[in-house]
Amino acid sequence: MAIGSGESVTENPPIVSNPCRSPLFPDSGTEGTFPTHPHTQVIFRNMRIAISTGGGDAPGLNAVIRAAVLSARTRGWDVLGIKRGFAGLLGEDEIVPLTTDSVRGIAGQGGTIIKTTNRGSPFAYPIQKPDGTWTHIDRSDELVENARNLGIEAIISIGGDGSLKIAQQLAAKGVRVVSVPKTIDNDVAGTITTFGFDTAVNTAMEAIDKLHTTAESHDRVMVLEVMGREAGFIALHAGVAGTADVILIPEIEWELDKVCEKIMQRDASGKRFSIVVVAEGSKPKGGNESIIGASLPGQDRRLGGIAERLGYDIQRVTGKETRSMVLGHLQRGGSPTGYDRLLATRFGAAAVQAVADKKWGQMVALQSPHLVTIPIDEVLRETKRVDPKHDIVQTARMIGISFGD
Repeated sequence: MAIGSGESVTENPPIVSNPCRSPLFPDSGTEGTFPTHPHTQVIFRNMRIAISTGGGDAPGLNAVIRAAVLSARTRGWDVLGIKRGFAGLLGEDEIVPLTTDSVRGIAGQGGTIIKTTNRGSPFAYPIQKPDGTWTHIDRSDELVENARNLGIEAIISIGGDGSLKIAQQLAAKGVRVVSVPKTIDNDVAGTITTFGFDTAVNTAMEAIDKLHTTAESHDRVMVLEVMGREAGFIALHAGVAGTADVILIPEIEWELDKVCEKIMQRDASGKRFSIVVVAEGSKPKGGNESIIGASLPGQDRRLGGIAERLGYDIQRVTGKETRSMVLGHLQRGGSPTGYDRLLATRFGAAAVQAVADKKWGQMVALQSPHLVTIPIDEVLRETKRVDPKHDIVQTARMIGISFGD
C-alpha cells in the first residue's frame, strides 16, 4: 500500500468518521476514524508519525522500529523515518517512508535502518566556522517548522538520556513526542531494563568465558574493560554470570592494593589466574575516570583506557603477567537476544499505543510485568545507577567476588 493512500489495512472495520485536529500542530486538520465496538481495532486514517533513533546504537533498535511501523500501519497511519537522529529534519540527511515492506525481516538485525548519531542535538547543533573552529547553534525552530511542513503529527524518539533530553525540550516547544528508552548501559531511570542491555551482557559474558581458558593456560591475570559509562550494570551482570574474580564499577570506589590482594590470595590457593572485569567509568578511590582523547564536536567525553592502566599497575604490584582487553563496540553490534527482541517489540507497539492515547511528553517503560508510560520530566530527574546494596552485589560478595573495596 502506498503511503498516504488512506486505505484501511483491515477488511471493512466498523468505523465512524470523526474529524480531529492534528496532535502535533493544533492549527492543522486531520481526518480520524474511531471504532464503534470495544473489540474493534482502532483505526486512524491519514495520521502521520515519524520515528527517530538517536545516541549510540543498541541491539534491538530495528525490532522497535518494526513493531512501531507495523502497529501504526495496522491503524492506517503513515510513518516516516528521520535519518541519523534528527538530522533528517534539519536537511542534513533524509526523511524516508517506512512501510511494512521496509521493516520486513529486520527484527533480528543489529543497528538501525534509519541510522543514528550522538552528536546532533537540534538545540546545540555543531557548526564549523570558516576558521576551522566549532560552535553550537539552536536549530530547534527549524526542526519544528520542517516537521510542520511535512505534516508530521507526532514523533516517536528512541534513545537514551541524551535523546530523552532532546524529547523533553521538543515537548516544551509544543511538539507531540513519545519516547522509547534505549541504551546498552541500562542507566535510564523509571524502567527496570532497556533493550540492548541483555545482548551487551551476553556479549561480555561470552568474552569472559573465552578469557578464562587462555588465562588459566598461561597463569595470567586478564583485565576486561566493558562499556556502561557512569553505570556499572554491564560489568556487574556479566562479571557475576561469567564468574569473574574481581568486578570494578563506578558506584564502588576501589583500591589497587585490595584488587591485588584478591589476586594474590587466589595465587596462594593454587588458582594462579584471575579475571578482572572493569567498567569504563570506574575509578580508584581518590582518582579520576580514564578519558580517551578529545571527543568530536557535539559529543560527550570518551571514557576508556582504564583496563590498560589497571593491567599495568596489577603487573607492577603483583609481578604476575597481566593482559588487558577492551571489548568496546562489540557490545553494541550483532543480533539482539531473544529477550531484547521481545522487549523492543513490546516497546515499539506500546509507543504507538501511547501516541493513540495522547501520552505526550512521556516514555514507555518496563515495570514488570507491565509496560507503563511515565513523564520524561520524571525520568530525567534522577540517574539510574547500581545500588551497592543490591542483592546482585551482595550475591557477588557472598561467592567471593571482590569489588576492590
